[in-house]
Amino acid sequence: MGLPALEFSDCCLDSPHFRETLKSHEAELDKTNKFIKELIKDGKSLIVALKNLSSAKRKFADSLNEFKFQCIGDAETDDEMCIARSLQEFATVLRNLEDERIRMIENASEVLITPLEKFRKEQIGAAKEAKKKYDKETEKYCGILEKHLNLSSKKKESQLQEADSQVDLVRQHFYEVSLEYVFKVQEVQERKMFEFVEPLLAFLQGLFTFYHHGYELAKDFGDFKTQLTISIQNTRNRFEGTRSEVESLMKKMKENPLEHKTISPYTMEGYLYVQEKRHFGTSWVKHYCTYQRDSKQIIMVPFDQKSGGKGGEDESVTLKSCTRRKTDSIEKRFCFDVEAVDRPGVITMQALSEEDRRLWMEAMDGREPVYNSNKDSQSEGTAQLDSIGFSIIRKCIHAVETRGINEQGLYRIVGVNSRVQKLLSVLMDPKTASETETDICAEWEIKTITSALKTYLRMLPGPLMMYQFQRSFIKAAKLENQETRVSEIHSLVHRLPEKNRQMLQLLMNHLANVANNHKQNLMTVANLGVVFGPTLLRPQEETVAAIMDIKFQNIVIEILIENHEKIFNTVPDVPLTNAQLHLLRKKSSDSKPPSCSERPLTLFHAMQSTEKQEQRNSIINSSLESVSSNANSILNSSSSLQPNMNSSDPNLDVVKPTRPNSLSSIPGTWLVGGDSEWKDWPHPRELRGVSLTMGPSRTAELYMVSMRTADSSVVAISCCR
Repeated sequence: MGLPALEFSDCCLDSPHFRETLKSHEAELDKTNKFIKELIKDGKSLIVALKNLSSAKRKFADSLNEFKFQCIGDAETDDEMCIARSLQEFATVLRNLEDERIRMIENASEVLITPLEKFRKEQIGAAKEAKKKYDKETEKYCGILEKHLNLSSKKKESQLQEADSQVDLVRQHFYEVSLEYVFKVQEVQERKMFEFVEPLLAFLQGLFTFYHHGYELAKDFGDFKTQLTISIQNTRNRFEGTRSEVESLMKKMKENPLEHKTISPYTMEGYLYVQEKRHFGTSWVKHYCTYQRDSKQIIMVPFDQKSGGKGGEDESVTLKSCTRRKTDSIEKRFCFDVEAVDRPGVITMQALSEEDRRLWMEAMDGREPVYNSNKDSQSEGTAQLDSIGFSIIRKCIHAVETRGINEQGLYRIVGVNSRVQKLLSVLMDPKTASETETDICAEWEIKTITSALKTYLRMLPGPLMMYQFQRSFIKAAKLENQETRVSEIHSLVHRLPEKNRQMLQLLMNHLANVANNHKQNLMTVANLGVVFGPTLLRPQEETVAAIMDIKFQNIVIEILIENHEKIFNTVPDVPLTNAQLHLLRKKSSDSKPPSCSERPLTLFHAMQSTEKQEQRNSIINSSLESVSSNANSILNSSSSLQPNMNSSDPNLDVVKPTRPNSLSSIPGTWLVGGDSEWKDWPHPRELRGVSLTMGPSRTAELYMVSMRTADSSVVAISCCR
């Protein structure tokens, strides 16, 4: 597991967990700083001590081999794994060169020492300075806050208001410094992935140039060097995109932190001062408190932000009642009393402000908490996956492929926003959208058309690959085996709604054409993944952890482009394992009513026009006997067929079946659904085989079978076994 992501929203709470996470990042930076200093020292020794060249190279190689990268997140991309593995590869090369005593290259200091010193001084040094500032502001804020909370409520109102304003300013400054420090720590952790390894790569390249006897070794190293160069460039490109996203999120947090608070499992949480009785009187001890409305549990953790350590054992009580403390009954401000079921007496607590006390009071007396979930900024748009939407995308694709497929920076270079909005308004106009034969005029630039296509996809109510599958796609991209990745993504694509899958197929076919012309337009599959990953797989909640997963979103798009023919033109045929079947049955049995085993086999079909109805009736009547006979082998407890009265569709007619001869008289494609899975089966024999082998469990299971026939009518069967 890598380092946990530092969330900007945690800066406001400044919780113990946040402090622990921050400490782990600081320890990693210190470790990196020490290693870089040691590496620089070893490099200089290597240049100076020509007589001890072999031993110096061995030590240098050992240092490289011992260091391990710690990436942010719970998984690494192929590029990151390649970069992380690079140090071990470098060490292997240096060991093989141990016996080769040739003069050290003259520019070793320039390509190796200078960049590392620059990174250590400018990046890690800047992070250390930010830490000093952060620690200083923490101490200043906590000190002023304690003095402020100790003010007597009997002072003049003007003095109290002035004191409140001063604390608010100090709190805001502390919050901004905290955000900037977290941002800098995240930046340095990401930068080291390429600014640290790239000088080492350059140094090794220089060695190969001057080592005649190492020519063959350098030749063997060439493939990995190429792969590593691409990985570094890909990582750099992802860093630039990720950095801008994180910086944008930080700015949003600065402007309005409440709108971007992370959804918490607790109804309310934060710091409170708890009154404790001692032998010498009473004292107010700072606690980090959490409250959960469902269980009415209050957990109090004594914690000192200045020292960063706990001041005692955690305490948990069950809330009985909460009462606001009147100002004239206590010298402290912002107080309220809490009575617990499992603790005698009254617990007096002091909030950090009047607003903070109001929030605690609302949470504890049963009012609904206010959660700010991340809303899609484009959710109010009018874009839809309807005929107009498909027409717009097809027109844009046609214009790009006929006029600008070789234009450099295709889809990466954005158009002027006003022009893009104007083009979209023209395309989305119902009057012009219905004209399917009308192409986009040549007056519109290609970059305007490509930007309009991307903007329309972002304007959909949800991402094209849907919020509910976003995490599944990311998990698939994190799988180690490439074949397994493709198979899992193949399966997920076929779980998308039909219109989403059709639009995705249309788009991937087009992007494959774009990638085939990458020598002219410079848009490789990787570049297209960077452009379309955040658009097609954007997360529902905007967090730093989600931003760190952008690289895996890009990998999903790359896989879709490279394997678009297989993924969209074939049906996934990976069979479910027994464990998967058991899990699906468990989920199904939890959600289905227990009476489903009593439900009989039912045949229903969609209403058709008058001229087709007679033909449909004859087809159905000639097929029902085979359906009934197959149903009897599935339904051991049912001997007669009854109409399914649960259907609410007015276009569905219930048909009481007789006993015809064969299912094969109905041409078309059958869809078999057991539990939550649906699959396409072109032949009735396969249909019967699957319906009889899916789910050998004795518990009740509902199966839905539907078929779209040659005349576009639909026949469906529901049954239980």
